[in-house]
Amino acid sequence: MQFRQQALAKLQSPQELDLPVRLARPQGWLALGVTVVVMAAASVWAMTGSVASTVSAPAILTHGQGSYVLQSPVAGQVTAVLARQGERLPASAPVLKVRTSQGNSVVRAVAAGRVTTLAATIGQIVQTGTDVAAVEKVGHADDPLYATVYVPAQNAAAIPAHAAVDLTVSSVPAQRYGVLRGQVRSVDRAAQSDRSIAAFLGDDQLGRQFTRNGRPVAVTVQLTASHTTSGYRWSTSDGPPFRLDSMTLATASIRLADQHPVDWLLP
Repeated sequence: MQFRQQALAKLQSPQELDLPVRLARPQGWLALGVTVVVMAAASVWAMTGSVASTVSAPAILTHGQGSYVLQSPVAGQVTAVLARQGERLPASAPVLKVRTSQGNSVVRAVAAGRVTTLAATIGQIVQTGTDVAAVEKVGHADDPLYATVYVPAQNAAAIPAHAAVDLTVSSVPAQRYGVLRGQVRSVDRAAQSDRSIAAFLGDDQLGRQFTRNGRPVAVTVQLTASHTTSGYRWSTSDGPPFRLDSMTLATASIRLADQHPVDWLLP
């Protein structure tokens, strides 16, 4: 009853009818203004901005021409190993000596390169076509290294030319020396099989390893040269105090082409 009397009293008081009606307090107008500004900025960014994304994939450091598997052209017993693992050989250099039923035969390198694996030992019996060595095709000691990255096929189309690449090298502590810098040199458009990878790297096990989750696309990365001990640029000033070896495994992070957020907001 008390509230009803107060309401009737207000209706009978004409002196307050000319006062303006307050729709919102100043604090409310401020909050509304901030909200409008934020929404406008978000809309502009969605139309003109971009989002950078990366893809991570396994990689290996090699010389650009790859490797080949040296096979014995004859059957017999290995009587001498004439090359050493890590040695650089010219084309036609002797690698093994094999005693056959027709006499001694020499297994020679097909092309110049560095011996990365020796699979034959003295006394071993080999058949025609037996893998006896893997040779990386490199002519000179100062030939540069490249990184071959095996990217999932569904990500290959999004890799732009000269994209920035960071490589975490397995033999280099990243917390101390950082990551290796490079940029995309080329992207193969055909997916690689385990056999094609094994033929390029001269290693069947690596072929199976890089195709474990499907057939990838090979991306060649040119390492950025620098006056460091390793000869290449790192995220730290000096990098590791030693040179890098080929056939070293790494993990690559490749920057993909920028994507516009409006594509996500407006399906």
